[in-house]
Amino acid sequence: MSFETHSDDMRSRREDMLDAIRASVRNSAEYTGRSELSPRVMAAVGTVPREKFIPPAYRHLAYQNTPQPIAAGQTISQPLIVALMTDLLDPQPDDIVLEVGTGSGYQAAVLSQLVKHVYSIEIHRELAETAADILQQLGHDNVTVKTGDGYAGWPAQAPFDGIIVTAAAETIPAPLLEQLKPGGKLVIPVGAEHGFQELLLVEVDESGDVSRRSVLPVRFVPLTGQGKAN
Repeated sequence: MSFETHSDDMRSRREDMLDAIRASVRNSAEYTGRSELSPRVMAAVGTVPREKFIPPAYRHLAYQNTPQPIAAGQTISQPLIVALMTDLLDPQPDDIVLEVGTGSGYQAAVLSQLVKHVYSIEIHRELAETAADILQQLGHDNVTVKTGDGYAGWPAQAPFDGIIVTAAAETIPAPLLEQLKPGGKLVIPVGAEHGFQELLLVEVDESGDVSRRSVLPVRFVPLTGQGKAN
């Protein structure tokens, strides 16, 4: 992949962002059971030029550990959440993963450095097309983006080693569980649209049994409005 060279200022801001993520991970260890994230994940987060996925008016805020506005009334999510969800997925070099909710394309860009291929679905056509263009410009040739309803997953490309959902659902969509390989992981925020939501790690073992663990209380847009958290 070919990234444009960051200025010294951008490199400094990026390092500050990584430090903020590390501090947030330590502070939330009581919830997550993680006092640090995988070096591979942190390296991927530190490599992606986040400002490329943010509108020009907000690019000076690109490396703050906060959400930022993008098109279609959506946001690119907090770097901590992107890093944590990626870490929970435990991506491996030969994995094929599905992302539901492409948004800006930032989460897909991080994942693309860690897996064989990323299939990403975005309900907002404007976001899907813009994200696909940016990802192509940055050399992420192992990401395929389409416009569609992510609730149904992507049956033609299933099964997946992992699935990451960046918009909240009231319940875990059954089609997504059905598209996981044995041993696969699903990372998804679940809860009422205007109530309590929690980030879940869902795993399917080799015999098909499903287990779920609450990782962190969160606040995401509903699955019907995909596009927030990436």
